[in-house]
Amino acid sequence: MSVLVYTESEQGKFKKVAFEVASYAKAVADQLGTSVTAVAVNVEDTSALANYGVDKVLSVKNPVLDVFNAKVYADVIKQAADKESSQVVILSSSANSKYLAPLLAVHLNAGYASNVVALPSNTSPFTVKRTAFTNKAFEFMQINTAIKIIGLSNNSFGLVESSGNATSEAFSPSITESGIKVESVDKVTGKVAIADADIVVSGGRGLKGPENWGMIEELADVLGAATACSKPVSDMGWRPHGEHVGQTGKPVAANLYIAIGISGAIQHLAGINASKVKVVINIDPEAPFFKAADYGVVGDAFEVVPNLIEKLKAFKAQQ
Repeated sequence: MSVLVYTESEQGKFKKVAFEVASYAKAVADQLGTSVTAVAVNVEDTSALANYGVDKVLSVKNPVLDVFNAKVYADVIKQAADKESSQVVILSSSANSKYLAPLLAVHLNAGYASNVVALPSNTSPFTVKRTAFTNKAFEFMQINTAIKIIGLSNNSFGLVESSGNATSEAFSPSITESGIKVESVDKVTGKVAIADADIVVSGGRGLKGPENWGMIEELADVLGAATACSKPVSDMGWRPHGEHVGQTGKPVAANLYIAIGISGAIQHLAGINASKVKVVINIDPEAPFFKAADYGVVGDAFEVVPNLIEKLKAFKAQQ
């Protein structure tokens, strides 16, 4: 009857979000008076999960799972839920988990709540708080099915360490390859991934051209941040499409989002509105982004950003 959590990984190592969903699962399990079982796929060392409240790890090793396939992964997690008789299954709100969650809900005949931002406020009926209307409002949703699936919004709960000693068990579910075959996956290497980033530095058309992107990358490097861009920038080929954030690109739920030279179209704001603190640097005081930002700097980015980088470097040198 344990709470089951799917812990995402890449190249044999857990993503940051894996530890956040494990932390959340531990808190839910404490509410329900039960334990936490994690599903880990092709992870070399699963021991770190014990630091976030996981009691048991179902370790799946199969080369077929090296490339993510929503249908196959949903079936694996379904078999794990059946094995553990889990009544609550917890996923992240990453793009991959949002693909597989509806399929898993069908497999388990379960209710699914996405973008959940808090612990259940009630367990009978089971009630969760989630964002709605592109993060402009909250709603309280009851899940009345016997099995419940929760998609935790990124950076909403945080990492909560909880000492423990997770046992690891080899789990070999039956795997049937679907008709969908992924030929290749292009990944950005050597940089902080947008999905895992606490801080995101994003640039728009106000930078005037790809040749000026060096200061965006330098600011991101100083802050340990991911780089991103608006849709027009990726459409013009200044930056790769993998950096496009917004409603039609990658959603961002960072602790700090810095927008430089981005006017703030409604689609962009809808995709980054879940970020906790939003800072905008723009020469146009009438830019729509200023209405949504927590902090704003009206000024030329080519003057403001280099000065900001210089101040941050000086501050870090004093630490």
